[in-house]
Amino acid sequence: MQHRHALAGVLSVVSLVVSASVVDAQGLGDRLKKRASDAAKRTVEQKVDQKTTQATNAALDKAENAVRCAAADTACQEKAKADGKSVVIDDSAPKGGAPAAPAASKAEPAESGAGAAAKEEAAFVNFDFVPGERVLFADDFTKDNVGDFPKRLEFVKGNMEVAEWKGARWLRATTDGQFEIPLPENLPERFTIEFDHVGVASSWPHVTVSFGGKRDADRSLDQVVFRTWDGSSNLSGGGVFGGDGTERAKGQVKDAQNKPFTARIMVDGRYAKVYMAGTRVANVPNASLGRSNKIFVMFDASADNPAYFANFRVAAGGKKLYDAIAEKGRVATQGIYFDTGSDRIRPESAPTLKEIGSMLSEHADLKLTIEGHTDNVGAAAGNQALSEKRAAAVRQYLIDNHSVDGARLTAKGLGATKPSASNDTPEGRQNNRRVELVKM
Repeated sequence: MQHRHALAGVLSVVSLVVSASVVDAQGLGDRLKKRASDAAKRTVEQKVDQKTTQATNAALDKAENAVRCAAADTACQEKAKADGKSVVIDDSAPKGGAPAAPAASKAEPAESGAGAAAKEEAAFVNFDFVPGERVLFADDFTKDNVGDFPKRLEFVKGNMEVAEWKGARWLRATTDGQFEIPLPENLPERFTIEFDHVGVASSWPHVTVSFGGKRDADRSLDQVVFRTWDGSSNLSGGGVFGGDGTERAKGQVKDAQNKPFTARIMVDGRYAKVYMAGTRVANVPNASLGRSNKIFVMFDASADNPAYFANFRVAAGGKKLYDAIAEKGRVATQGIYFDTGSDRIRPESAPTLKEIGSMLSEHADLKLTIEGHTDNVGAAAGNQALSEKRAAAVRQYLIDNHSVDGARLTAKGLGATKPSASNDTPEGRQNNRRVELVKM
């Protein structure tokens, strides 16, 4: 498009070549050599400019579906989400938002399509995580002031504050620290925990998660530990350990240092599974994790190597999908993940979709309406359209990947018209952003 080429011209890298003055006494041979050299440099400049323009165009293509909004400009954020665009938090953005510029470190066009999807899918090893369907706690720190400790966590010790980092809100720690996640009830027999984390680049850094409700580690209970090793080993890992540090089970993943990864824990009675960066690293059938109305977290950090946390979600488990449908005729699931403002299904949705596919295979007479639901953030029309696209995407996924007869599936989007909880709390909004399966 014309406007894209104009922008590319402005953003192009121009190499400036400064030549020494040519004195009058310079011989003809020297002048010819200089002209040849200048011509070669101009050719190089043109190639550099052409490649940079191509890269800029590709980056602009990618950025067209993103909008920069200030952290406090909620109207801008809601409008972007309603329009199906992703939001980049940037306090230098003008009020009302602006198209997000491509990051300087990502000037080269990113891989897309089947190749990128295949790489993303390959990152999920032995991944069978299915989140609980009733959210007990959720916080992304968007309601907290930058520089404050999050209101909904309980401070124990350390230096921690909410910070803007990588276009999102994070709890940043610059010393070793501890905090607690308060819950409205004791953890049930089945529950899941998810959070994003960036560990420190030092030897044996760790995050320990305890469920017994004691601020100091209870040595009679097992704990879940995530560790990011130093760069010399290029390995990270996690697992279940006794309160005295005794190893129960652990595993390793590659390339998780100094970058965000998602930590996940799934517990069913005494059965505990631990996941790190899409890989299951521990599988313990007889863990003693305890149950309380608080989750205790302690970690390593320093001023030179901060630790970061974001996007906490604790959810209660429940019955298997078919048991719930047989009892009530419908079931909600939180286990189908989409890209922000998009109907693209993320690879971590595979375990839940596999359960749905298996259920339909085992019960040939079962027909389902797939309902897409949203919270009330953003314009109603945008939410309605997004819910319709997401429901249709789930239907098509089951047809394409689990050989389900399309005649057995109907897709329906309901937007924010059928909330299952109040939209006034983060937990309520999380519960309202769901896919429901309804028996026809």
